[in-house]
Amino acid sequence: MSPPNPDAIAPSTPSTAIPKDDPESLSAPMASEDFLAPSSAPLTSTSPLVRSSGSLLWRLAGVVRTVRPHQWVKNVFVLAPVVFAKEIFDLALLSRAAAAFAVFCLLAGAVYAMNDLADIEADRQHPVKRYRPIASGRVPASWARMMVWVLVGLSAMGAVGIEVALQSLNETPTFGFFLATTAAYFVNNVAYSSRLKHIAYLDVASIAAGFVLRVMAGGFATNVPVSGYLFVCMAVLALFLGFGKRRHELTAARSNAKHQRAALESYTRRGLDLALWLTAAATITTYIAYTLDPHTREFFRSDWLWPSTLFVVLAMGRFVFLVQSRPKSESPTHEMLKDGPFVLIVVLWAILVMWVVYHLQPGL
Repeated sequence: MSPPNPDAIAPSTPSTAIPKDDPESLSAPMASEDFLAPSSAPLTSTSPLVRSSGSLLWRLAGVVRTVRPHQWVKNVFVLAPVVFAKEIFDLALLSRAAAAFAVFCLLAGAVYAMNDLADIEADRQHPVKRYRPIASGRVPASWARMMVWVLVGLSAMGAVGIEVALQSLNETPTFGFFLATTAAYFVNNVAYSSRLKHIAYLDVASIAAGFVLRVMAGGFATNVPVSGYLFVCMAVLALFLGFGKRRHELTAARSNAKHQRAALESYTRRGLDLALWLTAAATITTYIAYTLDPHTREFFRSDWLWPSTLFVVLAMGRFVFLVQSRPKSESPTHEMLKDGPFVLIVVLWAILVMWVVYHLQPGL
């Protein structure tokens, strides 16, 4: 599956299990998203946890943690159009795709900082989130607000720069589209953070929209046509991952669901199970239809993309297993990146797809 996107959860842990004198003992913010009930001893701005002094280097390290660089891996989907267009060895297109990736990373950092500013008081009452840099006082709120403006400004400049580069190359059919898609992505994430994350099913739909917008932006930045199959497959796959995450949260939250994520109160296990399996079936059906499509086979000059469907099925099955078997993990989306079998399946899928797409002969 966000910027707010929104994708990290931590296991339910008593606040007493966290060393109060060592907030850095926690992992990066990914381990402290929306999975814990508020502490029985709420913190306030006058709590000893809130620090008003510290070295400049210590505060700057907090700034880095606030923008969640470990979450930027989601933006690799911006590169998907170039990969599946057999243009990964075209340095000009690849450089523009990389620039688009950077723009989305800057926007993601801005949104994470905005989230932490909006939730600062609530985070201070949370047994894990209170150690976030802004909530703990490590990063002053004034710094965070300035950081948001700087990151949004830099991303806007980068987006305009990509548009200018497209125009200078006379690649004008999509002029302005990348900038518009980037703006839509930012607005979607702001809407998610302020409202949509509290509404069941719309929250997951918003996350899925973010992934589709990433793919669209990658296509516009490189002026590479994107298959409709890729859009649909990305959308249903993002829904599948989002519903799996909510199913995991609901199982672990039990009676504290409404305290850990407002939308969970409106979800049911049966409804999420149904949504999970429907989106899984839709993802697999769309993917295999893409691999068997005559245009796909002609474009890649190969009839052997369809066997990669096996790895898609195995990966999705493994994800469901992680959702159901590891309720105490941070989140299934985080857990899968540490799961050996899942990583092996994805690597094998990537090797097969790259061999079929490029047939070991770039440009064919």
